[in-house]
Amino acid sequence: MSPSCREPRLNLLIADDHAIFLEVLKCFLEKSYVVTGTVTDGRSLVTEAIRLKPDIIIVDIGMPLLNGLDASRRIREQLPCVRLVVLTMQENADLAAAALELGHTAFVLKHAAASELVTAIEHVWKGEPYVSPKLRSRTCVEHETPTSEPSRNLTSRQRDIVQLFAEGYGLKEIAARLNLSLKTIEFHKHHIMAEFSLKSNADLVLLAVKKGLIAINPNVRYSDGKVS
Repeated sequence: MSPSCREPRLNLLIADDHAIFLEVLKCFLEKSYVVTGTVTDGRSLVTEAIRLKPDIIIVDIGMPLLNGLDASRRIREQLPCVRLVVLTMQENADLAAAALELGHTAFVLKHAAASELVTAIEHVWKGEPYVSPKLRSRTCVEHETPTSEPSRNLTSRQRDIVQLFAEGYGLKEIAARLNLSLKTIEFHKHHIMAEFSLKSNADLVLLAVKKGLIAINPNVRYSDGKVS
């Protein structure tokens, strides 16, 4: 087949906050696809996705500033036909089910073989969901019906605030990042603490982990009210 008759290669946008992994993944995928961009946080992902309009987005769940699932939801509102391949280290069936609910989505464990990622890309491009084999046998994934949505009890704004608190940002920094007043952030924090019966910032971090907003980082120590 002559070059002029070949099908155009798919355009990919990759999002991961680990620079080495991101660069390796980019080099690997460029052999078969066009990588139109890379980003390292969830908010940049939303902006770049809307600007670049890629065919497929490869996104890690554990992204700073805005986690991969929430970023994907916001992108889906603007780009309903974009395909998503969600990557994670977490063997969590509920997270997989929540990802599949977005539609045109694959859920791939990061420790899977590189060939599995290519398989997942091929599946979602054909409109077929894909889940890493290790999770396929779990009922809530198999039927694409989660037993619990990781963030269903929090509004979109609350999820933003909880994630940023859990990542160690202070009230003023969060207000600046979300373009809200300090009093608004304080109000939201007070409401969240009361609604979930939280006593400290450490409880707020645990809530973020429970809701799937952040992944536990063994190199970060959380104490009462501080991240060290």
